[in-house]
Amino acid sequence: MKTRARLLVALATLALSAGVANAAGCIEGAAVGGVAGHVADHHAVAGAAIGCAVGHHKAKVKAKKEAAQANAAVTSNSPTAVPDSSAVPTKK
Repeated sequence: MKTRARLLVALATLALSAGVANAAGCIEGAAVGGVAGHVADHHAVAGAAIGCAVGHHKAKVKAKKEAAQANAAVTSNSPTAVPDSSAVPTKK
């Protein structure tokens, strides 16, 4: 059982270390997960790995939401095309 758990932790560590360059939220999630894993029957490494994944996911969702809000603000502030009265020919 312990061998299987260690193998799972090793594979999770390898899988998560491939995307370290884009690891927004991983540090905070790993810290919280490590503490929670340690309290829950001394599984700090597994908790840190899972916490990193969750923290990264939450950071990605937050960034996507902020980008959508910024995009909505830009499109709502853009002027609408209103025809200029001087451009319309008038009859004399």
